[in-house]
Amino acid sequence: MTSNPGGISSEAMQLLAEAPPVQAPDPAVLAEYRAELRAYYTPGVERAIAASGVAVSDAQIAGVSCLELLPNEPKPGTILYCYGGGFVSGSPFEDLIVAAPLAQLAARRVIMPNYRLAPEHPWPASIDDGYAVYRSLTDVQPFGLAGESAGGNMALALILRARAEGLPLPSAMALLSPWCDLTHGGDSLTANDGRDPTLSFEWVKLAAELYADGADRSKPDISPLFGKFGSWAPPTMITTGTRDLLQSHAVCLSRVLKASGIPTDINIWDGLWHVFEFDDRLPEAAQSIAAIAEFVSAHMDGVQG
Repeated sequence: MTSNPGGISSEAMQLLAEAPPVQAPDPAVLAEYRAELRAYYTPGVERAIAASGVAVSDAQIAGVSCLELLPNEPKPGTILYCYGGGFVSGSPFEDLIVAAPLAQLAARRVIMPNYRLAPEHPWPASIDDGYAVYRSLTDVQPFGLAGESAGGNMALALILRARAEGLPLPSAMALLSPWCDLTHGGDSLTANDGRDPTLSFEWVKLAAELYADGADRSKPDISPLFGKFGSWAPPTMITTGTRDLLQSHAVCLSRVLKASGIPTDINIWDGLWHVFEFDDRLPEAAQSIAAIAEFVSAHMDGVQG
């Protein structure tokens, strides 16, 4: 386990000072909420694409719309990247803020599935979409897996399904503030409510309700924290922050994976919040994405060799 010494950057301090209270979206106007999020993050996406120099294009894989990212000189292999948004918002487009520099620094092709969202398409629609793409990529070796928040949930659910069906597993996995317990366990969901400038417990509770749609939230396909992992699972890096509403999920998951014999690194960033890597103004974001890229690429290189 590592953490950042010396406190947080001035950029992070400014964001904390300026951040408005986090409110859960109105389910009646989710379309408008999603459009507002896309517009808000568009400048960051444009900066990320320009800075990374990756080529972004549309792709259809196993019947699922995806974004394909290609760095200038890609190494063999592919990273499957699962975006976040509580399974009710977001898209691959917004997550280019993280995925574009990841593709550049790891020098790998990145595939981002545009999975279906709840409440229009509740569980298991999103996982089914992600798994269809996963199945199509297993012939490409080496391959890595990454996801942030709900995307971290999806990444875990995908390897549990893949293990059950005997499919190849990724060389490495990176999870950014994974949302892996939809039963709302963990101290941080209350202790950090109001301290996390990007996520609230009210938001998480609504998203879980819309996504699970009455299904048992303790099912490993919904809350992968309760899945049965073993040494078969790939080496994993987890990132979180001390203000992250879902910090407890990251900490508990790291404990579960380590106890299962899985090489696991958890980086806890002091003073930072849920998927802080999503703000390209933060020097800590660039540092964390670089560490994630190095981790995933090193394991992919090892398999390749």
